[in-house]
Amino acid sequence: MKQEYFVVVLAHSLRGRLRRVHIPHQAVYITLALALFGCFSLFGFVASYARMAWKVANYNALRREADQLRTRYQNLQKVVSQTNEQLASLEVFANEVQVAYGIKQKLEGPPDISSEGKLAPSFADSVADYNYLRTANNLGLGTRAYRRFQFENAQPSIWPVDGRLMGAFGERTDPFSGEGAFHKGVDISAPVGTAIRATADGIVVFAEMESTFGRLVKINHGNGVETYYAHLSRFYVQTGQDVRRGELIGAVGTSGRVTAPHLHYEVRLGGAPVNPYRYLAKSSLFQQPVANTDFPF
Repeated sequence: MKQEYFVVVLAHSLRGRLRRVHIPHQAVYITLALALFGCFSLFGFVASYARMAWKVANYNALRREADQLRTRYQNLQKVVSQTNEQLASLEVFANEVQVAYGIKQKLEGPPDISSEGKLAPSFADSVADYNYLRTANNLGLGTRAYRRFQFENAQPSIWPVDGRLMGAFGERTDPFSGEGAFHKGVDISAPVGTAIRATADGIVVFAEMESTFGRLVKINHGNGVETYYAHLSRFYVQTGQDVRRGELIGAVGTSGRVTAPHLHYEVRLGGAPVNPYRYLAKSSLFQQPVANTDFPF
Protein backbone atom coordinates (compact mmCIF):
# COMPACT_ATOMS: atom_id res chain seq x y z
CA MET A 1 0.00 0.00 0.00
CA LYS A 2 1.46 3.28 -1.09
CA GLN A 3 1.70 6.19 1.45
CA GLU A 4 0.10 9.46 0.49
CA TYR A 5 2.44 12.37 0.15
CA PHE A 6 2.80 15.92 -1.15
CA VAL A 7 5.08 16.72 -4.08
CA VAL A 8 7.10 19.89 -3.96
CA VAL A 9 8.68 20.88 -7.31
CA LEU A 10 11.87 22.93 -7.14
CA ALA A 11 13.17 24.65 -10.34
CA HIS A 12 16.58 26.30 -10.78
CA SER A 13 16.32 29.82 -12.15
CA LEU A 14 19.38 29.55 -14.41
CA ARG A 15 19.78 25.89 -15.33
CA GLY A 16 16.11 25.17 -15.62
CA ARG A 17 16.45 21.84 -13.88
CA LEU A 18 13.46 20.54 -11.98
CA ARG A 19 13.58 18.60 -8.75
CA ARG A 20 10.72 16.89 -7.03
CA VAL A 21 10.61 16.51 -3.26
CA HIS A 22 8.18 14.04 -1.75
CA ILE A 23 6.85 15.13 1.67
CA PRO A 24 4.63 12.65 3.56
CA HIS A 25 1.32 13.86 4.94
CA GLN A 26 2.37 12.99 8.52
CA ALA A 27 5.44 15.25 8.30
CA VAL A 28 3.29 18.16 7.13
CA TYR A 29 0.76 17.60 9.92
CA ILE A 30 3.49 17.29 12.55
CA THR A 31 5.13 20.50 11.28
CA LEU A 32 1.83 22.37 11.39
CA ALA A 33 1.12 21.05 14.90
CA LEU A 34 4.55 22.14 16.12
CA ALA A 35 4.09 25.56 14.54
CA LEU A 36 0.68 25.94 16.19
CA PHE A 37 2.10 24.82 19.56
CA GLY A 38 4.96 27.32 19.19
CA CYS A 39 2.50 30.13 18.46
CA PHE A 40 0.45 29.27 21.54
CA SER A 41 3.61 29.07 23.70
CA LEU A 42 4.86 32.42 22.39
CA PHE A 43 1.48 34.01 23.04
CA GLY A 44 1.39 32.60 26.59
CA PHE A 45 4.91 33.86 27.30
CA VAL A 46 4.10 37.34 25.99
CA ALA A 47 0.84 37.44 27.99
CA SER A 48 2.59 36.25 31.16
CA TYR A 49 5.35 38.82 30.75
CA ALA A 50 2.82 41.60 30.13
CA ARG A 51 0.82 40.57 33.23
CA MET A 52 3.99 40.49 35.35
CA ALA A 53 5.08 43.89 34.03
CA TRP A 54 1.64 45.32 34.88
CA LYS A 55 1.80 43.89 38.41
CA VAL A 56 5.30 45.29 38.94
CA ALA A 57 4.19 48.73 37.73
CA ASN A 58 1.14 48.59 40.01
CA TYR A 59 3.29 47.47 42.96
CA ASN A 60 5.77 50.31 42.39
CA ALA A 61 2.91 52.81 42.26
CA LEU A 62 1.45 51.47 45.52
CA ARG A 63 4.89 51.53 47.13
CA ARG A 64 5.44 55.17 46.15
CA GLU A 65 2.00 56.05 47.51
CA ALA A 66 2.77 54.20 50.78
CA ASP A 67 6.09 56.06 51.10
CA GLN A 68 4.32 59.38 50.55
CA LEU A 69 1.68 58.52 53.16
CA ARG A 70 4.38 57.39 55.61
CA THR A 71 6.27 60.66 55.10
CA ARG A 72 3.09 62.69 55.64
CA TYR A 73 2.30 60.66 58.77
CA GLN A 74 5.79 61.22 60.18
CA ASN A 75 5.54 64.95 59.48
CA LEU A 76 2.16 65.07 61.22
CA GLN A 77 3.63 63.20 64.20
CA LYS A 78 6.43 65.77 64.44
CA VAL A 79 3.92 68.63 64.32
CA VAL A 80 1.74 66.98 67.00
CA SER A 81 4.79 66.33 69.20
CA GLN A 82 5.97 69.93 68.88
CA THR A 83 2.46 71.22 69.62
CA ASN A 84 2.13 68.96 72.69
CA GLU A 85 5.52 70.11 73.94
CA GLN A 86 4.55 73.77 73.52
CA LEU A 87 1.23 73.20 75.31
CA ALA A 88 2.99 71.33 78.11
CA SER A 89 5.55 74.11 78.48
CA LEU A 90 2.77 76.70 78.66
CA GLU A 91 0.96 74.62 81.30
CA VAL A 92 4.12 74.29 83.38
CA PHE A 93 4.71 78.02 83.11
CA ALA A 94 1.11 78.73 84.18
CA ASN A 95 1.54 76.41 87.18
CA GLU A 96 4.75 78.20 88.17
CA VAL A 97 2.99 81.57 87.93
CA GLN A 98 0.15 80.25 90.05
CA VAL A 99 2.56 78.99 92.73
CA ALA A 100 4.54 82.25 92.68
CA TYR A 101 1.63 84.67 92.89
CA GLY A 102 -1.19 82.52 94.30
CA ILE A 103 -3.45 83.14 91.32
CA LYS A 104 -6.70 81.14 91.39
CA GLN A 105 -9.26 81.19 88.60
CA LYS A 106 -12.91 81.04 89.54
CA LEU A 107 -15.73 80.36 87.10
CA GLU A 108 -18.63 82.79 87.17
CA GLY A 109 -21.88 81.12 88.09
CA PRO A 110 -24.54 80.79 90.76
CA PRO A 111 -23.30 80.92 94.33
CA ASP A 112 -23.97 77.25 95.11
CA ILE A 113 -21.55 74.61 96.26
CA SER A 114 -21.36 72.92 92.84
CA SER A 115 -19.93 76.12 91.30
CA GLU A 116 -16.89 75.91 93.53
CA GLY A 117 -15.48 72.91 91.66
CA LYS A 118 -15.12 69.21 92.47
CA LEU A 119 -16.10 68.15 95.96
CA ALA A 120 -13.09 65.77 96.17
CA PRO A 121 -9.64 66.53 94.72
CA SER A 122 -8.16 64.17 92.15
CA PHE A 123 -5.14 61.96 92.87
CA ALA A 124 -2.91 64.26 90.80
CA ASP A 125 -4.15 67.34 92.70
CA SER A 126 -3.49 65.61 96.02
CA VAL A 127 0.05 64.68 94.98
CA ALA A 128 0.80 68.25 93.86
CA ASP A 129 -0.63 69.80 97.04
CA TYR A 130 1.19 67.30 99.26
CA ASN A 131 4.45 67.94 97.46
CA TYR A 132 4.10 71.69 97.89
CA LEU A 133 3.11 71.58 101.58
CA ARG A 134 5.74 68.95 102.47
CA THR A 135 8.57 70.92 100.92
CA ALA A 136 7.45 74.31 102.20
CA ASN A 137 6.78 73.16 105.77
CA ASN A 138 9.72 70.78 106.27
CA LEU A 139 12.29 73.17 104.90
CA GLY A 140 10.72 76.29 106.37
CA LEU A 141 11.40 78.25 103.19
CA GLY A 142 9.73 81.41 101.94
CA THR A 143 8.04 81.69 98.55
CA ARG A 144 11.17 82.83 96.67
CA ALA A 145 13.47 80.30 98.39
CA TYR A 146 10.91 77.54 97.82
CA ARG A 147 10.70 78.31 94.11
CA ARG A 148 14.49 78.16 93.87
CA PHE A 149 14.61 74.82 95.75
CA GLN A 150 11.83 73.44 93.56
CA PHE A 151 13.58 74.52 90.36
CA GLU A 152 16.93 73.03 91.40
CA ASN A 153 15.79 69.72 92.91
CA ALA A 154 12.41 68.94 91.31
CA GLN A 155 13.65 69.31 87.73
CA PRO A 156 15.30 66.23 86.13
CA SER A 157 19.00 67.04 85.99
CA ILE A 158 21.05 63.82 86.27
CA TRP A 159 21.42 60.58 84.30
CA PRO A 160 19.10 57.90 85.70
CA VAL A 161 21.59 55.10 84.99
CA ASP A 162 25.28 54.78 84.21
CA GLY A 163 25.18 53.54 80.62
CA ARG A 164 25.39 54.32 76.93
CA LEU A 165 22.69 56.18 74.99
CA MET A 166 21.44 53.72 72.34
CA GLY A 167 18.00 55.01 71.30
CA ALA A 168 17.17 58.66 70.66
CA PHE A 169 13.90 60.55 71.14
CA GLY A 170 11.63 60.98 68.12
CA GLU A 171 11.14 59.15 64.83
CA ARG A 172 12.69 55.68 64.48
CA THR A 173 12.08 52.24 62.96
CA ASP A 174 10.27 49.89 65.33
CA PRO A 175 12.65 46.95 66.04
CA PHE A 176 9.75 44.46 66.07
CA SER A 177 7.43 45.58 63.24
CA GLY A 178 9.99 47.34 61.02
CA GLU A 179 7.54 50.23 60.55
CA GLY A 180 8.10 53.87 61.40
CA ALA A 181 7.25 54.76 65.00
CA PHE A 182 7.59 57.64 67.45
CA HIS A 183 9.94 56.97 70.37
CA LYS A 184 8.65 58.88 73.40
CA GLY A 185 11.87 58.66 75.40
CA VAL A 186 15.51 57.58 75.21
CA ASP A 187 17.03 54.13 75.68
CA ILE A 188 20.16 53.83 77.83
CA SER A 189 22.03 50.53 77.50
CA ALA A 190 23.35 48.94 80.71
CA PRO A 191 23.85 45.41 82.12
CA VAL A 192 21.03 43.71 84.01
CA GLY A 193 21.02 44.80 87.66
CA THR A 194 22.63 48.21 87.08
CA ALA A 195 21.31 50.77 89.59
CA ILE A 196 18.59 53.19 88.41
CA ARG A 197 18.16 56.46 90.29
CA ALA A 198 15.52 59.18 90.44
CA THR A 199 16.56 62.19 88.38
CA ALA A 200 14.73 64.68 90.63
CA ASP A 201 12.78 64.97 93.89
CA GLY A 202 9.23 63.68 93.72
CA ILE A 203 6.62 61.12 94.71
CA VAL A 204 6.33 57.65 93.21
CA VAL A 205 2.83 57.47 91.68
CA PHE A 206 3.24 54.09 89.94
CA ALA A 207 5.51 51.08 90.51
CA GLU A 208 3.98 48.02 88.83
CA MET A 209 4.01 45.93 85.64
CA GLU A 210 2.47 47.69 82.64
CA SER A 211 2.15 46.04 79.22
CA THR A 212 5.11 46.70 76.90
CA PHE A 213 6.90 48.79 79.54
CA GLY A 214 7.38 45.79 81.80
CA ARG A 215 8.27 46.89 85.33
CA LEU A 216 7.59 50.63 85.27
CA VAL A 217 8.20 53.41 87.80
CA LYS A 218 6.50 56.81 87.39
CA ILE A 219 7.60 59.75 89.54
CA ASN A 220 5.62 62.98 89.84
CA HIS A 221 7.87 66.00 90.42
CA GLY A 222 5.12 68.61 90.61
CA ASN A 223 4.13 71.38 88.17
CA GLY A 224 3.16 68.80 85.56
CA VAL A 225 6.63 67.21 85.39
CA GLU A 226 6.84 63.40 85.42
CA THR A 227 9.58 60.87 84.66
CA TYR A 228 9.15 57.26 83.50
CA TYR A 229 11.63 54.40 84.10
CA ALA A 230 10.74 51.21 82.18
CA HIS A 231 11.95 47.59 81.64
CA LEU A 232 13.25 47.25 85.22
CA SER A 233 14.33 43.91 86.66
CA ARG A 234 13.21 44.84 90.19
CA PHE A 235 11.71 47.70 92.23
CA TYR A 236 13.32 49.47 95.19
CA VAL A 237 10.37 51.85 95.75
CA GLN A 238 6.62 51.55 96.08
CA THR A 239 3.65 53.73 95.13
CA GLY A 240 3.28 56.78 97.39
CA GLN A 241 6.92 56.80 98.48
CA ASP A 242 8.79 60.11 98.67
CA VAL A 243 12.12 60.03 96.79
CA ARG A 244 15.06 62.40 96.42
CA ARG A 245 17.18 63.13 93.38
CA GLY A 246 19.82 60.39 93.00
CA GLU A 247 17.96 57.91 95.22
CA LEU A 248 17.92 54.26 94.12
CA ILE A 249 14.51 53.28 92.68
CA GLY A 250 15.20 50.08 90.70
CA ALA A 251 17.56 48.02 88.57
CA VAL A 252 18.02 47.61 84.81
CA GLY A 253 16.31 44.57 83.30
CA THR A 254 14.60 43.06 80.27
CA SER A 255 10.95 43.08 81.36
CA GLY A 256 8.35 44.08 78.80
CA ARG A 257 8.96 44.44 75.06
CA VAL A 258 12.73 44.66 74.64
CA THR A 259 15.53 43.20 72.51
CA ALA A 260 18.38 43.78 75.00
CA PRO A 261 18.86 45.00 78.60
CA HIS A 262 18.36 48.77 78.83
CA LEU A 263 16.44 51.54 80.60
CA HIS A 264 13.68 53.35 78.73
CA TYR A 265 13.59 56.87 80.24
CA GLU A 266 10.90 59.49 79.58
CA VAL A 267 10.28 63.06 80.71
CA ARG A 268 6.72 64.33 80.38
CA LEU A 269 5.38 67.86 80.77
CA GLY A 270 1.64 68.04 81.32
CA GLY A 271 1.35 64.44 80.12
CA ALA A 272 3.13 65.11 76.81
CA PRO A 273 6.52 63.43 76.23
CA VAL A 274 9.45 65.80 75.58
CA ASN A 275 13.05 65.14 74.61
CA PRO A 276 14.89 64.00 77.78
CA TYR A 277 18.28 64.75 76.24
CA ARG A 278 18.16 68.42 77.23
CA TYR A 279 17.78 67.30 80.85
CA LEU A 280 20.52 64.66 80.54
CA ALA A 281 22.86 67.25 79.02
CA LYS A 282 22.70 69.31 82.21
CA SER A 283 24.80 66.71 84.04
CA SER A 284 28.08 65.43 82.62
CA LEU A 285 28.66 63.04 85.56
CA PHE A 286 26.38 60.33 86.92
CA GLN A 287 25.68 61.19 90.56
CA GLN A 288 25.66 58.18 92.85
CA PRO A 289 24.74 58.84 96.50
CA VAL A 290 24.38 56.07 99.04
CA ALA A 291 21.82 53.54 97.89
CA ASN A 292 18.49 53.20 99.70
CA THR A 293 17.42 49.55 99.71
CA ASP A 294 14.73 49.72 102.36
CA PHE A 295 12.07 48.57 99.87
CA PRO A 296 13.51 45.77 97.66
CA PHE A 297 10.24 44.90 95.87
